[in-house]
Amino acid sequence: MDDTAQISGALPGRMFDALVLGGPAMWAIAALSVISLAVIIWKIWDLLAAGAWSGGAHSQTAIAAWAAGDPDGAEAALAGRRSLRAQLARAAMASLRDPQLDRAGAEAETGRVARDLLARARSGLRALELAVVIGPLLGLLGTVAGMIAAFRALQEAGVQADPATLAGGIWEALLTTAAGMAVAIPAQIALSGFDAVVDRLRHDMEDAATRIFARAPATLTERPRAAAE
Repeated sequence: MDDTAQISGALPGRMFDALVLGGPAMWAIAALSVISLAVIIWKIWDLLAAGAWSGGAHSQTAIAAWAAGDPDGAEAALAGRRSLRAQLARAAMASLRDPQLDRAGAEAETGRVARDLLARARSGLRALELAVVIGPLLGLLGTVAGMIAAFRALQEAGVQADPATLAGGIWEALLTTAAGMAVAIPAQIALSGFDAVVDRLRHDMEDAATRIFARAPATLTERPRAAAE
């Protein structure tokens, strides 16, 4: 227990020492890691609020009612639902029921809403992409700067140079490379997971829109033609 307590108490000090040894690049990587973690936590909450993992049961119920010729019941099933799937289904149904839009106009309006919803679903992912790219580059920059300083010190020492001092300077310089990779790898894993979720949402929204337009009640599909006549 005492050894564990000592290790836990020494950990913050070691982390601070690593920041100091790594120089400005290490501080930049530390800031990047905090930002990346904040973005990941926020994005999980954002996708949960958008119903990314809900499965879209209410949308499926609404589409079934829509296909059965009950547009009022379909829209009632979506009332108050804030998931992206429900918003897209509601927009598609509202576009088809809008007397000022023909079928082509309804499809265009539904596509516009879908693009806006998908853009919202992808918000924040650029920050993770930046962390994946910048993290290793910052680490490499810190390592190169540290290696330059180490070899400069070796040159100034001349024949009295201590190989142990050079080795110490090299491992200190390599700290930033390890830190940069430690930030980039989790960010890449999170980014891949979020991309998969957004792709699934895109597929579900396209499927819902196709089914809504394909199974629209005859009174709606014939309305533009009757108005034209």
